[in-house]
Amino acid sequence: MTKTVQGPDGRPRCGWCAAAPEFFDYHDCEWGFPVADDIRLFEKLCLESFQSGLSWRTILAKRENFRMAFAGFDFNKVAGFDESDVERLLADAGIVRHRGKIEATINNAKRAIEMVAKEGSIAAFIWRFEQDPSTLGAPQTASITDVSKALSKELKKRGWQFVGPTTVFAFMQAMGLVNDHAEGCVIRAEVASARQSFKKPS
Repeated sequence: MTKTVQGPDGRPRCGWCAAAPEFFDYHDCEWGFPVADDIRLFEKLCLESFQSGLSWRTILAKRENFRMAFAGFDFNKVAGFDESDVERLLADAGIVRHRGKIEATINNAKRAIEMVAKEGSIAAFIWRFEQDPSTLGAPQTASITDVSKALSKELKKRGWQFVGPTTVFAFMQAMGLVNDHAEGCVIRAEVASARQSFKKPS
């Protein structure tokens, strides 16, 4: 069984919450709950891309700065960013100043607009790749799956960047395409209930 830790209320949470006190709120209120909002899905894909090679604690601490820097991750606005915006972002100490990832975010915003035009929404496309729970082992023992490989491959085919299968699986865990909370975690049942009542976008 995946390790759990005691939360502030004395109830068990996923073990990774112990890495930082701010993780408890993120874990209890966001991680694993199904999301159908295109802006949130786009934001999370971008932040997971920025996390590559770094810790989620670093990204979470800078999330509000990222939101301000990238127009709230409104991909219709980010798609219009130009070289002056890239230079502005490279000078912004509040975010991760990585030219490749910044330029990828702008590129991905353009690809997001194309996806909405073709599929109706980002959510409608993403939720075709919901992970079948029966194909997974114990919670938090996988960092990549056949489904994350397939989603990564399709995103890359459509021109998205910095969306490798490991990054994509972390995105899937966070956005509720899989319930990867530990078996003993009190939030696992809440996520399961939310997933059961969730209406998949189409």
